[in-house]
Amino acid sequence: MKSSVIALLATSVALTFLPQAAMAAPKVVASIKPVHSLVAAIMEGVETPELIVEGAASPHTYTLRPSDARKLQDANVVFWVGHGLEAFLEKPLEALSSDAKVVELEDAPGLEVLPFREGGAFEAHDHGDHDHAHEGEEAGHDDHDHAAESAEEAHAHEHEDEDQEHAHEEAGNDREHGGNDMHMWLDPMNAKAMASEIARVLEEADPENAATYAKNAEALLASLDALDKEIAETVAPIKDKPFVVFHDAYQYFEHRYGVRVAGSITVSPEVMPGADRVSQIHAKIKELNAACVFAEPQFEPKLIAVVMEGTDSKSGVLDPEAGTLTAGPQLYPDMMRAIATSLKDCLSD
Repeated sequence: MKSSVIALLATSVALTFLPQAAMAAPKVVASIKPVHSLVAAIMEGVETPELIVEGAASPHTYTLRPSDARKLQDANVVFWVGHGLEAFLEKPLEALSSDAKVVELEDAPGLEVLPFREGGAFEAHDHGDHDHAHEGEEAGHDDHDHAAESAEEAHAHEHEDEDQEHAHEEAGNDREHGGNDMHMWLDPMNAKAMASEIARVLEEADPENAATYAKNAEALLASLDALDKEIAETVAPIKDKPFVVFHDAYQYFEHRYGVRVAGSITVSPEVMPGADRVSQIHAKIKELNAACVFAEPQFEPKLIAVVMEGTDSKSGVLDPEAGTLTAGPQLYPDMMRAIATSLKDCLSD
């Protein structure tokens, strides 16, 4: 009888500590789907990270919800790309996540960072400054050095007040952080750099599960190398064919794989282009005989039809933020394969 009681007590103590061990994993939040996918792959078998920008929403036009604020408030670790992309997070991170480890993946060791390209079909005006190409010259309304608003800005004031507020904040952050192109995840080698930094932070924050994070990271890095080779083979036959994209989100993909982005319809997803900009891109499509014009699922598709009118170009869809894909560890490779496949399908003869 005495031995039975001792056994029951031992079992009770063991069960008491099991939930505590399970709760040892930190509460982790990721800003956007591509980052969340990398974090989820490394945390697999330990915990599932929370995601801020869910569904088909875009960080370019996102407004924080109360449920998002709660995630940030409860977080121990927050991963985001940086000020130039998720500008809507800057103040909430300061106010709600002051006790959390906030990791700006733009600064990950080994990450290749490209400056925003300006000129020709990648900007609407020549301001001679260093604005982020996402905001580009159309988002210059936040720059108090400019004497007057552009036609695009006036259009934004009239029709897109809420989106303009995001563009205002982002443009200011871009100047502060050097005007880098923030779509860094579209190069798998950059995804590897991000993954290594994510693993390092998680191992430090949660030593109990460090071995799992390290093992998962090793597998992820190997899979990204294989993905890189696969994508290179997929796009090899269409590398010399020019195409036009909705906004200039693909510089890293282009830089890695040698595809030919001839221009973008708008340099700023937050602000729709004016008539001059549309006319400029229409002329560029005809001049280059661009084989395809690509829309994005988050933004207005009618513009694609307008700029394609009178040309022989085909249309396709690219999803650089994985808005149409289900969040999780598999999202990143699925997103990259989908971009490569869409390019190949549309640009192939």
